[in-house]
Amino acid sequence: MLTDFYQLTMAYAYWKQGLAEKESVFNLFFRSNPFGGGFTISCGLSYVIDFLDQFRFTTEDLAFLKTMQNSDGSRMFEGAFITYLEGMEFCCSVDAIPEGRAVFPHEPLIRVRGPIIQGQLIESALLNMINFQSLVATKSARICQAAKGEQVLEFGLRRAQGIDGAISASRAAYIGGCTSTSNVLAGKLFGIPVAGTHAHSWVMTFENELEAFESYARVLPDNCVFLIDTYDTLKGAKNAIEVGKMLKSEGKSLSGVRIDSGDLAYFSSKVRKLLDESGFQNTRIIASNNLDENIIASPKEQEASIDAWGVGTKLVTAFDQPALGGVYKLSAIKQDDQWNYKIKLSEQAIKVNNPGIQQVRRFSLDGIYLADMIYDQNHKLGNDHLMIDPIDHTRRKKISSDTLKNEDLLVPIFDSGRSIYQNPDVHTIRRAVKEELECLDKGVKRFVNPHNYSVGLERTLFDLKTALILNLRKTK
Repeated sequence: MLTDFYQLTMAYAYWKQGLAEKESVFNLFFRSNPFGGGFTISCGLSYVIDFLDQFRFTTEDLAFLKTMQNSDGSRMFEGAFITYLEGMEFCCSVDAIPEGRAVFPHEPLIRVRGPIIQGQLIESALLNMINFQSLVATKSARICQAAKGEQVLEFGLRRAQGIDGAISASRAAYIGGCTSTSNVLAGKLFGIPVAGTHAHSWVMTFENELEAFESYARVLPDNCVFLIDTYDTLKGAKNAIEVGKMLKSEGKSLSGVRIDSGDLAYFSSKVRKLLDESGFQNTRIIASNNLDENIIASPKEQEASIDAWGVGTKLVTAFDQPALGGVYKLSAIKQDDQWNYKIKLSEQAIKVNNPGIQQVRRFSLDGIYLADMIYDQNHKLGNDHLMIDPIDHTRRKKISSDTLKNEDLLVPIFDSGRSIYQNPDVHTIRRAVKEELECLDKGVKRFVNPHNYSVGLERTLFDLKTALILNLRKTK
């Protein structure tokens, strides 16, 4: 039932017209990288697998559908259709690019093959899961890239879009590279390390800041990270140092201080000097304050004395781009045991989808990714390939399988409705992201005017697409 209403009305129409079981192929993809960047991180497949594993209409679902009415007050869905849905079992074959891989526009992240009614009914849910988590994972990867190896703590629970938005954002942020989350429920569900300090309200509860820090240290002597900018950042640092001396006398340590406002580069350098002069060289300085990759880059360029970054709002909401813009398009229907390839036309070239039963082949040299080629699985490939940009056909690239390493990115997830994929945990996926980013050319990872990673259609598929377009423009 996690679907848009029009999916149900189309499903009913497919069934009514005797088309429900017609074998079809759908592809989920996006048209441009988010945040003006050069890459995207695939994320959300685990949610998709759980959803498809449980894809069925319950008694309560069907009872709700029975209440739906047409404008004249008659029942929208006839009883026989409700009975059909009651007996429907998910039987599609699903191939997907695993979570944590670097992906690019026009590539199918998920390919669904099976009865058209089922492929249609799962569209909205799959887009919801892949769109949001891939967006946040990509934002996280960019932020962690800006931090240049320093820890990034995800603090976004209170600013996320709803409960599920917060949980899935915490998961995606960790996969993208964050080291921990403040979201305790996400920590419980996924095994993500949980971290946090205290709020300004703790300091304001006491008569003065020093008393607040002392009280906190008595309760949590092994987890003392003091927020020092409630009143005055430098005075706050001095009060933290005083309590740090008390902790040191008891065999404990001052773990860190956090700055949540003001000029982070300036204050972090001043605080670092105070800490070092007082013998607290190992005390970390954590910075927060509405950060993202662009804001972090500035203090880094100024050689700020910051050891870790707390990022919330702009990460979990993907602040500067609210949606990935992923789409889900029909690309083939089987007719009399023959595949009939489908294509949607548009006045905008970017919105003309690619036909066929698509696979993505990635080519690399010496551990660096060079290009991705989208090809039709029904076409036997040779060793030499001509890739053509799906948007600009004058941009072409010759690729040879003899000299380059290659791999196909889409892997089997469901076989005729049966789950066959061993889903890795978030820690494994997070490591995969780090490895993927190391395989991308530095130019692709630039924040400003990134290099355009080569993605193209294999020549035969391009020619097929062109023929379909010309035929449709002539006949439709």
